[in-house]
Amino acid sequence: MPRNERRKEQRPEEILEAALEEFAVKGYAAARLDDVASRAGISKGLVYVYFKTKEELFKAVIRTFIIPRVDALIAEVERTRRSSEEMIRGPLLSFMKEFAKSRRRIVVRLLVAEGPKHPDLLDFYHREVISRGMRLLRLILARGVTNGEFRPSPYQEFPQLFVAPMLLAMIWQMLFARHQALDIDRYLDAHIAIVLQALKSGQAAKPDAEQP
Repeated sequence: MPRNERRKEQRPEEILEAALEEFAVKGYAAARLDDVASRAGISKGLVYVYFKTKEELFKAVIRTFIIPRVDALIAEVERTRRSSEEMIRGPLLSFMKEFAKSRRRIVVRLLVAEGPKHPDLLDFYHREVISRGMRLLRLILARGVTNGEFRPSPYQEFPQLFVAPMLLAMIWQMLFARHQALDIDRYLDAHIAIVLQALKSGQAAKPDAEQP
C-alpha cells in the first residue's frame, strides 16, 4: 500500500490520539479543533473532514479508547468457561488497573470537572459506558450466585460499590499523588480480595450439591 494511502487510513486514529492529549492538557471547554490539528500535524480543515464538531470528536475518543474494552469484557464473560472469581481476579482486575493508570482516565476527570456544564456528554457517557459497565458487573455477579460461587449481596443491586475504589484511585492520582503516592496495583488487589471475601462468605451451596 502506498505511503500516502497508509497515512490516510491512519489519520482518524492520529486525530483521536491528538485529541486525547489536547483534552488532557486543556480540558474539554478550552480545547480547540485547530490545536488538535496542530498536535496531529495536519490542517484544521482536515480535522473537519472526519469530525464536524468538538463534541463529535470527544464522543469518538470515548468510542475508540474506552467502549471497545468494555465490550470485549462483556463478550468474554458471555462465552467463557472461567468461573466468576477467575473473571474478577483476571480480566476484570487487569482492566481496572489499566484504566486507573492509563491516559483514558482523563475522560473521567473531564466529566467530573466539566460534565455539569455539558449534560449531553454526561448522557452519552452514561448510556454508552456506564450502562455497559453495570451490565458487565451484574453478569459476573449473577453467574457467580447461580453457580454457587457467591452468595447474594448488595453488589448485585449496587454494582457502583464494586468500582468505587477504582474511581477513588483516579481521583487520588489527580489530586493527592504528589502528597502521598498510591500503589494502584496493590490497592486494587486488596480491594478485590476484600470483595471476594465478602461475596464468598456464607455462600449458597452449588445447585447440584446434595442438601442435608
